[in-house]
Amino acid sequence: MRLVELIRELGGELVQGSAEAEVVRVNSAERAGTGELVFAEDAVAVAEALKSGAGVVVVRVGTGASWYPTHGNDETVALDGARDVPGLGKCIVETKQPRLWFARAGKLLAAKLAATGVDASAVIGEGVVLSEGVSVEACAVIGENAAIGAGTRIEAGVVIGAGVRIGEECRIYPRVVIYAGTTLGNRVVVHAGAVLGADGFGYVRDAATGAYTQFPQQGTLVLEDDVEVGANSTIDRGALEETLIGRGTKLDNLVHVGHNCRIGEDVILVMGTGISGSSTVGNGAVLAGQVGIGDHVTIGPGVILGGQAGVLSGKTLTNESAGVKPGTVLWGTPARPLTQVLREIAVVSRMVKKAGKRE
Repeated sequence: MRLVELIRELGGELVQGSAEAEVVRVNSAERAGTGELVFAEDAVAVAEALKSGAGVVVVRVGTGASWYPTHGNDETVALDGARDVPGLGKCIVETKQPRLWFARAGKLLAAKLAATGVDASAVIGEGVVLSEGVSVEACAVIGENAAIGAGTRIEAGVVIGAGVRIGEECRIYPRVVIYAGTTLGNRVVVHAGAVLGADGFGYVRDAATGAYTQFPQQGTLVLEDDVEVGANSTIDRGALEETLIGRGTKLDNLVHVGHNCRIGEDVILVMGTGISGSSTVGNGAVLAGQVGIGDHVTIGPGVILGGQAGVLSGKTLTNESAGVKPGTVLWGTPARPLTQVLREIAVVSRMVKKAGKRE
């Protein structure tokens, strides 16, 4: 792919080199070679990138003043021209977010897997609709009346229940199980071993005998566009209504989302996080590793919970209720500002030391 095509797609300004340069893939500065692209976000990283064998270096706007003399003047650089700085010999692109530019370039440059059609060992139920360019690999099972969108890949051993709807350009990795009635939007990625749409953990106890009877688990599960679900993660269907995972949300491996939960857009759920039933997580929230959320909890937009933080059942936690600025990390159980937790730990530590001296 020509560099000019990447710039037209992703933005940025070419400040050195030829826009016609061919870019094959992205790589690290340590491993990059000719035709490969690296990024650098500060002066130290820029220096390393310039020493590398990469043909293209993407840098943050304003970091280049010290290493190419024409940076910062009023001269403009046309995409079809070149302004060479002696001794560098690389293409330099400036952008506000080099890491993001690099990541998006990586997606554009990644090799596209060719459609393989339906493997002879796959089992396709009655009434299934497979759109153009769908791939169904060995031993996959698709239940009756399911619909699979154009360009989607169903890999080996996947089980898809009756009536499931999967959008376009999705990738369902091996051994995923998608229960009946689940809906996936476009460009959804589900990694190996994930289970979507299983029954929620809802039971009613008989006060007289102590026996448990399952509360009906007949709702649905919806994953909106661009959601990604990590390996061996589980998301339960709603009991009577819907479990919803909002657009662009990313689940790490080994995450559990209970029934009736509503997870907003662009939320990050890191490994080991567990969210109990009927909880809500607002747009842009970040829940770090092993965070535990009780049932009927509301997490506000933009809240950041540090590793192993906990929110007790029925509580509402927002940046406003915690009295913190957006971007503040909340930690501990019950979750509170990290600075407060550290002060509390320091006070307890001093008390223990004093008590030890008295003994």
